[in-house]
Amino acid sequence: MNDIKDNGKAAKAPTVDDILRGSAHALTVFKPGAADKIAIYVKKGKPYLKCFVTGQERPAKPEEIVRQLYVKMLMADYGYPAERITLERPVQFGSAVHEKAADIFVCDKHDPNTAYIIVECKKPKRADGLEQLKSYCHAEGAPIGVWTNGGETIILHRQDPNFFRNLTDIPKASQTLSEVLAERWTLSDLAEHNVLVKEQTTLKKIILDMENPVLANAGVDAFEEVFKLIYAKLYDEANAAQGGKPPRYLQFRVGGATPREFKDKINQLFDAAKAKWPGVFLDGEHIDLTPEHLVTCGSALEN
Repeated sequence: MNDIKDNGKAAKAPTVDDILRGSAHALTVFKPGAADKIAIYVKKGKPYLKCFVTGQERPAKPEEIVRQLYVKMLMADYGYPAERITLERPVQFGSAVHEKAADIFVCDKHDPNTAYIIVECKKPKRADGLEQLKSYCHAEGAPIGVWTNGGETIILHRQDPNFFRNLTDIPKASQTLSEVLAERWTLSDLAEHNVLVKEQTTLKKIILDMENPVLANAGVDAFEEVFKLIYAKLYDEANAAQGGKPPRYLQFRVGGATPREFKDKINQLFDAAKAKWPGVFLDGEHIDLTPEHLVTCGSALEN
């Protein structure tokens, strides 16, 4: 801890690690050393920090540290100016204002009153955070929502009121959402962004996250359908690993495809996998998920 003057007396300022210890928040999604940019000081016996957007003092709680680091990342790594970022922005639900404000509100480049990205940091549990995030995106019409607790990050693209899909990353300020959706990946891109490594999560956890909101209501055998998708994805990666010039691009990516286009693409991969590795599935078997459910599951598995 650091010695800080507080009302004329030496007070011990806790470190970021001290504040996060025992909480559900972490910092693994940020670059090493990112927390060093946050200066914690003591005021009236409590730890405070200064907001990167407004310069105002804020209590240095775990969720505030995560929020400030995400804000810093938005500005430094993604190029969003402070003028487009608002903290604790009230969320309008019809004629009423929600009792809890959006943690981070990034406005549209052309309209300061239109939501572009909404970030939720205060709910450290994934299920709670995602539900609140989705409700905020619905209310504000935001096309992009981000949930993070500092240890994990989930980025969602709201395509319509009933349909969210995972995104690999948010657009930079110089990019459009369409450009992000249209990006093509090689196997080396997948290795660089592999979510199992970057966020230290597991395939089991990802599948369970899909099972609760999607597969449980899909009217199919969840294990069978996920196994089919993994089977198709393994074939896609094996095919891309053969290399060549130009490089082989991965096909197991939603990109800007419509749900029907994505289902057709995945069924083609599945059929090719059955032909290459016979005996696992019957010749007539196919993927039974609806195109909409398939996009949701596929976008969760593609990284």
